Amino acid sequence: MIFKNRQEAGKLLGKNLLKHKYKPEKTVVIGLLRGGIPVAYEIAKALNAPLDVALVRKIGAPDQEELAIGAIVDGENPKVYLNKSLISRIAMPEGYIDRVKEIKLEEIRKREKIYRKGGGRIDVHGKIAIVVDDGIATGASIKVVIEALKEEKPEKIIIAVPVIPKDTLNELKKTVDDVIVLDAPEEFYAVGEFYEDFGQTTDEEVISLLQKSKSK
Repeated sequence: MIFKNRQEAGKLLGKNLLKHKYKPEKTVVIGLLRGGIPVAYEIAKALNAPLDVALVRKIGAPDQEELAIGAIVDGENPKVYLNKSLISRIAMPEGYIDRVKEIKLEEIRKREKIYRKGGGRIDVHGKIAIVVDDGIATGASIKVVIEALKEEKPEKIIIAVPVIPKDTLNELKKTVDDVIVLDAPEEFYAVGEFYEDFGQTTDEEVISLLQKSKSK
């Protein structure tokens, strides 16, 4: 399945999620930075639910930034997920992960000021948390977001993504209440191959969508 862009993927997921009849006041849609926000915005709009952002950053392998060996997410106690199996197969300079963690945490703090403008996160305690991205490859980013969310004790955690490899889908199903997907191919190389337009989402777009969502 090929999507025109992130907006189209979000609208299709929104239609799918409407069937579940979630109450807007009991639902929070959480988009992963940055590409997950346009998808999450369309879902939040369809469900008439509030939109929040998960400030998560991938930890890339040395000299291979796109190869995620882990991820870190914001919060009072930042959470770190590391793919130990993958890390064991990569030559890693001493202290590399600790150095990158500090860099990514600083990036998260800067982005929090930009996106939240001094405001706090939306409380998900006792609510249905719908976690959204524009697609999942290894699942490193979303795993750490889920881990952090569980500490806030939502009623349910649901993952909603346009596309995900079948093996990753089966793995994630064990960690949350439900996973809503539009396509789960067995052969999967990169999220971008499932989009006609997969241009990078800018900070300006993220800020605009978060503000539009609040003004509904």
